[in-house]
Amino acid sequence: MNGLLDEIRVALHTIWMRRWIALAVAWGIAVLGWAVVAQIPNSYESRARVSVQMNTILPNAVGITPADQQKDMDMIRQTLTSAVSLEKVVRGTDLANTVKTDRDVADRVAGLAKAIKITAQQDNLFEIVATGSSPKVTRQVVQKLIDLFVEQNLSGDRDETSTSLRFLDAQLEQRQKQLADADAKRADFQNHYLGSLPGSGSLTDRMGAARTAMAQVESDLAAAQSSLAAVNGQMAGVPASVAGATSAAGVGPARARLNAIQGQLADVRARGYTENHPDVIALRSQLAAAQAAARGEPVSAGAASATNPAYLSLRSIQADKQAQVAALNARRAQLQRDLDTITAKLAGDPGVAAQQSKIDNDYQVLKDGYAKLLADREAIKLRGQAQSQTDSIKFSVIDPPTAPRVPTAPNRPLLLTGVLIAALGGGVAAAFVLGQLKTTFATAARLEKATGMPVLGSIGELVTAAQTAARRRMLVYYGGGVAGLGVAYVALLGVEMLQRGLAA
Repeated sequence: MNGLLDEIRVALHTIWMRRWIALAVAWGIAVLGWAVVAQIPNSYESRARVSVQMNTILPNAVGITPADQQKDMDMIRQTLTSAVSLEKVVRGTDLANTVKTDRDVADRVAGLAKAIKITAQQDNLFEIVATGSSPKVTRQVVQKLIDLFVEQNLSGDRDETSTSLRFLDAQLEQRQKQLADADAKRADFQNHYLGSLPGSGSLTDRMGAARTAMAQVESDLAAAQSSLAAVNGQMAGVPASVAGATSAAGVGPARARLNAIQGQLADVRARGYTENHPDVIALRSQLAAAQAAARGEPVSAGAASATNPAYLSLRSIQADKQAQVAALNARRAQLQRDLDTITAKLAGDPGVAAQQSKIDNDYQVLKDGYAKLLADREAIKLRGQAQSQTDSIKFSVIDPPTAPRVPTAPNRPLLLTGVLIAALGGGVAAAFVLGQLKTTFATAARLEKATGMPVLGSIGELVTAAQTAARRRMLVYYGGGVAGLGVAYVALLGVEMLQRGLAA
């Protein structure tokens, strides 16, 4: 412990013996550091927050969607930091007093591009931050940016809508001409190559339609022939006349009922009812009972055979079925001729189908494009009409631009204090290092340790009265030098506070 205290005492003695060197180094470091701090310009910061609210009188289905609104906000944010907008800021604030040429304007614009930040804090909040060397100008810059927000909203969307409508009108006119030319070309091709062919559409479509119709006719013809065969079979089992029948006045009630039931049975069979159908079973039961009753009924004098009503009904149905079969046969023959004609056309000129397909595809593409452009134009037109009645984006100032009173950078009091501490430390370090470079021994123990020989004794310094007075006078001078360093530090702090007050 005593050795550590001796080392501390020796170090302090070494520094004290070179105190004037320490004071000179401290003054040099302080003056140089304070000069550098004084050259650092003040930087003031002004902030403002703006709320962006979406207003629209149209539903999303007619062209204004949340994605479009977000896109509008991003566009405004990017536009405000463009060179054109920043030039408006320069000319609309006191920065205009510092520019004389276009070169000066460009320099100010470049500086503002680095000094302005626009960030989105939440869904509908923007924060505008501007930094500068003057608090007044900084606040003006932020206020001008807010004014540009409003200006962009009032005129930007409407100008864009007008430009879009003009572009779409020109495109529609061009597409309309192309569509008319394609339609004329398509009509000429139809008249030249396909005018004599049956059906409509391309050759492939016409052949497909003919084959589909042929398949339907074949199915209908098979059904009609089956029905005709069934009617012919029923006629084979029904007599053309009924024996013992008389005129209507001489027919007995039992035979009249028998004739009526036979007619009903023939009618339901003609409709396609099977023998297991409930109506057929019921009529056959009634027919058996009527036949038994008719056999027991006496035949009146003068009875003769008469035409069977059931047979007449079947003959009528047979005639209808035959006519239907004949019509379907004629239709099938016509379709077969159409297929032969189309097949012959394809065989004679195989490139016609490919040419027609290309013409039709080109026409359809132009037609679809024209329809889409027309729909887009109507949507943009409707959106423009809505914007003429309400703003799509509304801005409101949440926090107005702040008027900075204290610079955000640099922290000059802290820097001045740091320079003072560094100066004092540098002076002490210089004195200590210089003392270590010289081979002197402050105590007899250090001399004995360094030489390895015993030290018999030491002689103290004798100071006269004149030397003591001179040393006291130098100590006063030294204290004045150290106090001057502190006074300079306090004075610089006072000047900084005064400048802040004047700037505010």
